[in-house]
Amino acid sequence: MSDLEPRPAPHLLGGLGAVAPKPALDLLPGKAVTLGEKMQVRRLLPTLGRRMVGAWAFVDHYGPDDVSGSDGMQVLPHPHTGLETVSWLIEGSVHHRDSLGSDVLFHPGELALMTAGSAISHSEQSPVTHPRLLQGAQLWVALPDGTRDTAPAFEHHATLPGFISDGVTATVLMGSMAGQTSPGTTYSPLVGVDLALEAGADVELPLEPGFEHAVLASSGDSTVEGAPVAHGSMLYLGTGRTTVRVRAERPSRLLLLGGEPFEEQIVMWWNFVGRSGEEVTEAREQWEAGERFGHVDGFEGGERTGAPPMPPVPLRARGRER
Repeated sequence: MSDLEPRPAPHLLGGLGAVAPKPALDLLPGKAVTLGEKMQVRRLLPTLGRRMVGAWAFVDHYGPDDVSGSDGMQVLPHPHTGLETVSWLIEGSVHHRDSLGSDVLFHPGELALMTAGSAISHSEQSPVTHPRLLQGAQLWVALPDGTRDTAPAFEHHATLPGFISDGVTATVLMGSMAGQTSPGTTYSPLVGVDLALEAGADVELPLEPGFEHAVLASSGDSTVEGAPVAHGSMLYLGTGRTTVRVRAERPSRLLLLGGEPFEEQIVMWWNFVGRSGEEVTEAREQWEAGERFGHVDGFEGGERTGAPPMPPVPLRARGRER
């Protein structure tokens, strides 16, 4: 998914300055953002006071939206660098196409994972005939310096590992939990797990104490470590936890995200993750010139997303912070 704000703000992310050195319970309510002309999402990361969770640098949550009388998701071809996109559906279906020639329709419970690396472009559309409801999350993972220029790639995993415990069905999207490991490629230590809670579920799940974690309430309302988490909000858990307790009075869904704190400082602007303003500016200029990012074949409509203007002040990275 693209950041389609007409004047996207530059974000300086990473470093250890904003990492909670102990367990925390910080509620992040999310910001309403319009993508394109119609689609509304809740932006949970980056947000005021919380820039990243491990290498997770961007979290948009959307739905449930009734798209029966509309085209649904219509994200024109757009570029990415220096990151992975993790697409996760709870309801609906999405057609992914990219400049590598990938042409995949994915559904709830399936992982669509794209490594932008040095450069890629892609589009996302609801198919012409699509389910009534659309709901899911779009997440970006920042690539560490040693692999951020890796060759672009796309993975579609229709079957993912998981486990069932005390009314919770867990699906491991990325990384590992409770001995279950996702087939999705990762470039830094992280985890992403979908938790489907039955009514009355009450379970304590294992966590990696060296990771920082957060939990997104993607459907329904749950309680995490005794704190209520309403639909569409995120609870930051800090570091140092070996377990997390989750409860639900009615059927609900949570998305657990975590990872080793990301030490590198990065500049994130529009759809690019770089290390300097000059690098981001060059990527924008190349996209506008039709260079570097290839072409998305088969996109219905034939258009592509134009880059917004650069901010009036230079983008700068300040190096690592501790």
